[in-house]
Amino acid sequence: MDKPLTGVRVLEIAQFTFVPSAGAILADWGADVIKVENPLTGDAQRQLFMASHGESSEQSSQFTPHIEAPNRGKRSIGLGLTSPLARPILEALLRRSDVVLTNHLPVVRSKLRIDVDDVRSINPDIIYVVGSGFGGRGPGRDRPGYDSTAFWARGGSADGATPCLADRPTYMPCGAYGDNVGGLAIAGGVAAALYRRRMSGQPSVIDVSLLGVGAWATQFDVNMALMSGGHLPKVELDTPMAGNPLVASYRTRDGRFIQLTMLDPLSYWSEFCMCMGSPEAAADKRFATIDGIAENIHSACRIVAELIGRYPLDECERRLNGCSGAWTVWQDSWDLANDEDLVANGGIVEVVDAQGIRRKLVANPVQFDVATVPSKRAPQFAEHTDAILREIGVDDVTFGELKMEGVIA
Repeated sequence: MDKPLTGVRVLEIAQFTFVPSAGAILADWGADVIKVENPLTGDAQRQLFMASHGESSEQSSQFTPHIEAPNRGKRSIGLGLTSPLARPILEALLRRSDVVLTNHLPVVRSKLRIDVDDVRSINPDIIYVVGSGFGGRGPGRDRPGYDSTAFWARGGSADGATPCLADRPTYMPCGAYGDNVGGLAIAGGVAAALYRRRMSGQPSVIDVSLLGVGAWATQFDVNMALMSGGHLPKVELDTPMAGNPLVASYRTRDGRFIQLTMLDPLSYWSEFCMCMGSPEAAADKRFATIDGIAENIHSACRIVAELIGRYPLDECERRLNGCSGAWTVWQDSWDLANDEDLVANGGIVEVVDAQGIRRKLVANPVQFDVATVPSKRAPQFAEHTDAILREIGVDDVTFGELKMEGVIA
């Protein structure tokens, strides 16, 4: 298939996951994404992985998912932007780019002269994208932000996921959770900005904050709080939907969980109970009306828990397959990696790593023309420095000087 962003050039001056994950999506969609890395250390995430996984059995492998996932399909140049000798190279790269992505704080952007005015003085038509923790205009504009702070904690998800009587807070379900959600938002914004520039000739300045993405994710409650004019009460409910025993998670006999989401309990109560082998519960007059279910919610929840708890997971699945209401099984990361529907719909893609070994990664969730966009591996540190410099016309003498001065890697 033709990738929709083929011919678009993106310059990424960013590290970790939030903004690089957007670059990975753009690369999947066909853009030529050049990743600028520090010539000594590379993307800071490379060092984090080495420090935390130094004894890993995969230590000798050049494939690390923490780097591969947010950097797939890119090219890497090691370039020391603090050196005056690097400036002509950076400017040449900016002149030929359609989009520049960065997640550096304002003070760093100013120091490196990569703020919007600096960049637009070189390329007035470039789309300028900043991924920030707390946005570009408020009092937090100069504060560093990660998804654990800006998206999860301050963005409302941590509070919403933690019961009020919990002994300890609930942490993000996995690393880079908010970063990857935010990367989708940035990629969508870039696509819209490219369309706007094509139609009107006007380039955009895009700012996507992890705080804003967090608020978008929790907007159901945020909007309710705005309407009520104050803090929402923190109430412990038997089910996520008050008065409905068929919207909750229940444990099977062998310790797995099944999520029920049958939004109208009156429509599904009898059917559910019959499928689970309890005609007595199906005919119980206490649950014959919506008000009756709400008034007897504790008894209803106990019945549902008992019915699901009778059986191991496979028997619960067999019985629930006869029910028209929505339900599913909780899955861990390995279950999800092998999910039949995810795999059948191209949600897992193969890449060939730098050693020629076939690996698998989660695909970005946007498909074009009912086809999964194929991915390529992430670049090794500074892997494409030579080729990129040749593309922009750097001669052998200049190349040698840059190498001697440690400006390139």
